[in-house]
Amino acid sequence: MVNIPEYYAGKTVLITGATGFMGKVLLEKLLRSCPGVKSVYVMVRSKAGQSPEVRIADMVNCKLFERLQEEHPGFAEKIVAVSSDLTQPELDLSKEDQSILADNVNVVFHCAATIRFNEPLKDAMQLNVLATQKMVALARKMKHLEVFLHVSTAYANCDRELIEETVYPPPVDYRRLIDSLDWMDDELVSALTPKLIGKRPNTYTYTKAMAEYLVQQEAGDLKVAIVRPSIVGASWKEPFPGWIDNFNGPSGIFIAAGKGILRTMRASNDAVADLVPVDVVINATLAAAWYSGSQTLNRSKNIMVYNCTTGGINPFHWGEVEYCINMTFKTNPLEQAFRRPNVNLRSNPFTNQCWTAVSHTLPALLCDGCLRLTGRQPRMMKTITRLHKAMMVLEYFTSHSWVWNNDNVAMLIGQMSPEDKKNLCLD
Repeated sequence: MVNIPEYYAGKTVLITGATGFMGKVLLEKLLRSCPGVKSVYVMVRSKAGQSPEVRIADMVNCKLFERLQEEHPGFAEKIVAVSSDLTQPELDLSKEDQSILADNVNVVFHCAATIRFNEPLKDAMQLNVLATQKMVALARKMKHLEVFLHVSTAYANCDRELIEETVYPPPVDYRRLIDSLDWMDDELVSALTPKLIGKRPNTYTYTKAMAEYLVQQEAGDLKVAIVRPSIVGASWKEPFPGWIDNFNGPSGIFIAAGKGILRTMRASNDAVADLVPVDVVINATLAAAWYSGSQTLNRSKNIMVYNCTTGGINPFHWGEVEYCINMTFKTNPLEQAFRRPNVNLRSNPFTNQCWTAVSHTLPALLCDGCLRLTGRQPRMMKTITRLHKAMMVLEYFTSHSWVWNNDNVAMLIGQMSPEDKKNLCLD
């Protein structure tokens, strides 16, 4: 097999979700580590009066792309913004763009999704399932497509304790559910949602499981790879340590702890904190597409699934996370902290609620009272309320543990050349 940069040399790549957290890192890493890539089409919709071209131009001017700018100054010429809306019929692509993509694309990375955990089921289905269905239909029209890579989540099947690298059938046929949601009103859907999602904690994990099964059922002769990352955090090494573009998920929680705002959180000390850096996930994504795309035709029916997780290989527990947060911010305190950082994880929900009232709500009310007395705008209760909502969403994942099989990831690492292992580290 050719090495990874050689595989992508001369290829035309299509990326959905390129303006999202992982999509940006994928675009940057692909252009930097595989400079021979011919062109990268990115499907982007107009937003806030900005055209897709303007949005992409603004995005590549951020700090994430500085290293790429230094190493390959002309990289932006390879990026082609394609006006598209994944929620619209035929992805809102013009006939001309459909024809261009069908004639030229060799590799598809489908990263676009809603990552709001409690999105209404209709919206989550629209963005995570129906959009994927349209992307698979578009991919099947591509004359020179070598691989379709779908980015899922390790928690798609979190109703199971042991999660293998395989696609599991969902409890409800996705076709019937799509038809049913079409005529149901929002109130009825909302009432039925808990029954439909069953043991899964939210509509996000439920619809991502549906999307995986849809890809398996509708891919036809396409070569398909599915990458399932766990909790994706800031970059480990590339393009520089610690890059992140949002405060969603664990990063926001860590910052709140460092500022002294977060003092108590519900989590099991013994539960595995399956955190994985974004650059490791992207390296695995590029390598997975390379492996499936390089295979001969008789392997095309085999959908490769990769659990991009850390718990089975290098487990890190929430109790250790608590220790690391406290030690890190005591050694390297953040500027303008609300108070001294000291977060405690509590497994008992009642104890956690009591401490929340004492160490979060009461200080926030006192702070807002002082701000009002001095004629300033109160803001702490608003911050605390947002923090509590974020923690409630994460509680399920900080209180449970799963066992993920990582055989395909180990195999993928074994297939990579020493140079590829160094440039695209996913161990």
